[in-house]
Amino acid sequence: MIEWAVSEKPVDYEAAVAFMEARAAEIAAGTANQLVWLLEHPPLYSAGTSAKPSDLLPGASLPVFKSGRGGQYTYHGPGQRIAYLMLDLRHHKRDVRAFVQSVEKWVIDALAHFAIKGELRCGRVGVWVDRTHNGFARHEDKIAAVGLRVKKWVSFHGISLNVEPDLSHFSGIIPCGIQEEGLGVTSLVDLGHPVTYGEVDEALRQTFIARFGPVTRVCAPL
Repeated sequence: MIEWAVSEKPVDYEAAVAFMEARAAEIAAGTANQLVWLLEHPPLYSAGTSAKPSDLLPGASLPVFKSGRGGQYTYHGPGQRIAYLMLDLRHHKRDVRAFVQSVEKWVIDALAHFAIKGELRCGRVGVWVDRTHNGFARHEDKIAAVGLRVKKWVSFHGISLNVEPDLSHFSGIIPCGIQEEGLGVTSLVDLGHPVTYGEVDEALRQTFIARFGPVTRVCAPL
């Protein structure tokens, strides 16, 4: 069984990570169900296992938390939908790379509900939107970050989809270590799609079911 929970209020980052680690251990031991947990965090930066100190820029004013997930620095905050995935890959496919690709394609499926074409890029984890116009230099923006950890074949951490965050907060870091010319960050609202969390959550739920299987709604853990 895969449970599906949504927190209505912002959740403390450290409390969420502690819960995920405990739940993942229980799933691995066979004493708890798999869980997808949707939430948002107060404004903060999280540093993945590949984070470089130089990617935290001078003047960054938000709290920074070390994270056991893969990846580098990213921003979390209001207006961003987080989906933490505590899934048992023994019931899906024991292939971490294929699992990450399935998660990215899940986000692309959800974006299609809003007529947004999400794309993948070789060497750049996450989901991107090509905003290049004919005759102009490349302009591609990241709309969703993916940072996962797998332990004993159980995943935790997950994805962050920009719905309507304060994009200026990304200026305190080099997001995911990406600093090439023509690359940036965007959101659903920035792309001209003002949607509610409810609409985003339902798109994520429907497309998750199509790709990973049925879910059962439960109360949020925090």
